[in-house]
Order: sequence, then structure tokens, then C-alpha cells
Amino acid sequence: MSIGLDVLIGHWKTDSLSTYNSWFLWDERLKNFRSIRRGLAQVVKDIEAGTFGNSFRGSSLETVVGSVAEQRQIFKGADHAFLWKPKLRIPDIYENASNQRAFARLLHACDCCDSAEEIVQAIRRIDALQIKGLGPAVANLLYFVHPTLVMPFNTAIVRGYNAVTGSNVKLGRWDHYLSMREGCIRLNTQHRHALSNDMGALAGLLFDIGSGRYAAPPRADDASAIEAWKTDLQKVREESAAAYKQWMAERDSDATHTEIQGWLRDLGKSLGFGVWIASNDQARPYAGGRLADGCLAHLPDGTNGGLDSVPLIDVMWVEADGSRVAAAFEVEHSTSIYSGIVRMLDLALGSKLGATSAMFLVAPDNRRDDVQAQLRRPAFSRVAELGIRYLPYSELKSHREAIARFGTGLKPLLEISRSL
Repeated sequence: MSIGLDVLIGHWKTDSLSTYNSWFLWDERLKNFRSIRRGLAQVVKDIEAGTFGNSFRGSSLETVVGSVAEQRQIFKGADHAFLWKPKLRIPDIYENASNQRAFARLLHACDCCDSAEEIVQAIRRIDALQIKGLGPAVANLLYFVHPTLVMPFNTAIVRGYNAVTGSNVKLGRWDHYLSMREGCIRLNTQHRHALSNDMGALAGLLFDIGSGRYAAPPRADDASAIEAWKTDLQKVREESAAAYKQWMAERDSDATHTEIQGWLRDLGKSLGFGVWIASNDQARPYAGGRLADGCLAHLPDGTNGGLDSVPLIDVMWVEADGSRVAAAFEVEHSTSIYSGIVRMLDLALGSKLGATSAMFLVAPDNRRDDVQAQLRRPAFSRVAELGIRYLPYSELKSHREAIARFGTGLKPLLEISRSL
């Protein structure tokens, strides 16, 4: 099976629509780690303070689970496990305060630890309580805290694992999850040269097998079975080519995001500001060069306040003397605004240089209602303090050249943006 799995991994990595290319290498996936971890910390704080409530809807948990579930390539439906099922009264962490606190202890323990043994111990403690409906789906949250130690867990991943290994792992059981995790670590170690230290790569491979995109390699040393399986692999590649148009549409979305960042870069420089481009976007190609060409190589001391999320803000304009961040921009083309808002909160509330910054969400004209709806979530209760403004693409596109030629400071942007 080892040779067959190596062959499959090779095909999987070259398939433009595999989870490897559509999710694992996706820039937005990397941006989500910090915000999801901070979101889980907020869940713990709410539970400890007694303000979490007795409902999933409107809670800080709904916000952070939504940020996971929006990664639909692999986590579509991840919120289902946390939805309240009134007839079954599960998961029993909403009406039972003791269970709720135990859930918080699990999240806190995994956030504060740094070894696999400590994570396993925390899982065994929660398993011993036998909380109805609170099962290994929680691993999809813990993965974003410890991606090299925790294996994501859903129906397709389990099916893929069982198909590859011949196991009989069942959903909803922590002991089965822990056994699968051990097996996945062995698989990942054996094929790490082709996969990654990040368990998300293996999870994506197993997801694609379990969802039927690929057949698992034959476990027996059967030449005819292996040849038939290779034929199936080729068929998958042909189907991928047929779906190329959809993939290109997704890439066009990324290109639009980069183009808007480029507009903001050029406008900021024309107005005399130093411009910072998100650290993970700086090498993106733009206008015959790199997106970060002519921009700041380092943020002024004290900008990030010790928080590694601030350098991931899409674009920041810094006063020429480096005394403060004049404006911060998050470009939200089609995804949830959760991660961007968390980064802006970190800048405004965790950094002296960002305490008085103007904050802009730059988004398509038709997303204003969606943005306002998301800002009404309880988890964003402090957002009103920031005075975040909505800057539609059309206004930026229509006025950016005139502002660059005749404008000064932030006043023109304030005039073409709208209060949220």
C-alpha cells in the first residue's frame, strides 16, 4: 500500500481541484489560524465569566465555528455538530453549566499546552465525563490550535482513513478518534516527504478519498487491482480538467483581492503615507512586480503590540514619521469578515500606534448588508468602538485617481466610505 499511496499523493498534489490545492495551499486558510485561536480563547472567557449563554446561536462559539465551516473545501457542515438538537437535547453544553465549564477547560488546556501527551490527556478527561453529543468534531477546532498534533475529524476523513488502512473507526467516539490520530501520525511520518508536518495535508488527502474523489490504493499486492486503480486515477484527472472553469473563478477572486490591495498601495503612496502590505501577501505578483514593491519592509516598533495577527492586515497606511498607523484596510471579497475584524481589534486595542487608526472594510457594493449582519454578532460587541467604515469597490475604483492627484490625508476616503 505504501507505494500505491505515494502514487496517489503525487496525483493528488497535481490535481488543481484537490483539497491540497484548493484548501491546504489557500492563503486564507493560513490567515484563519490566529483568528480562530483567539476566538476559542474568547469562548473560554465567556464561559468562565458566566456570559456564554445557553444557546449556540448568537454565542462566541457560533462565530468561531462559522469561521471553520466557511472553509467549505473540507469543513462544510462543521457547525452541525455544535447546533442544538432540542429533541435529543445535545450537545449538552448549553443547558448544563458543569458540562459547559468542562468544555472550556478542554479548550483552555489545549491552548496552553505544547505536547501531544497533554492534548491526549485533556481529551481523555472530557471523554470520561461522557457529555452527550460532544464528540470528536471538537478536533476540528483544536486543529487550528495545534495543526501538527491534532487531526481534523469528519465523516469523509474517517471514511478515507478506513479505506486506506482497513480500520473500522466510528464517528462520535473519542477513543476511536484517538486511535485514528495515532494511525494518521504513523501514516504522516511514513509519507512526510510528500505531505507536511501540518496534519491538514493528510486530512485533505483522506477527505478526498472518503468523499469519493479518489479510490484508495489496493492494500493487497495485486497487480491487476493496482492497474485498475491507476485507470481510475486518470479518470479523476480528466474530470478535474472538466471542472477547471470553477477553479479559475476561485482564482479570479484571489486576483481581485490582490488588485484592490494594489489600488490601496498606490493610493497610500500618492498621499504620502508609508504602506504596509500583509506579510503573507507581499510576494504576490502585481503590475509586473511584487505587491510589496516600494512598501515598508518593517512595521514601526510597537505597531503589533506583540500580536502576530496585526502584520496580516491586508493594507496599512503609516504616517511618514512612523508615529502611528493612519488607516487600516481589510479587503473582504467573498469570505467571512471574522478574521479581518479580529486583526483590526488587535491593532486598535493592543497597539498604541493603532489606537486612533481609521478602519475600513473594502468590499463589493452588494456586500454591505452581509457585512452589517456579521457585525451585529455578540462576539463583535466592541467593534462599534472602532468606527469601522464600509468602502465599496465602485467608489474606490471611481475616485482613486482623483484622490491620488488632488487629495490630502484621509478626508477623501471618509467622504466616499459609509459608516457601519
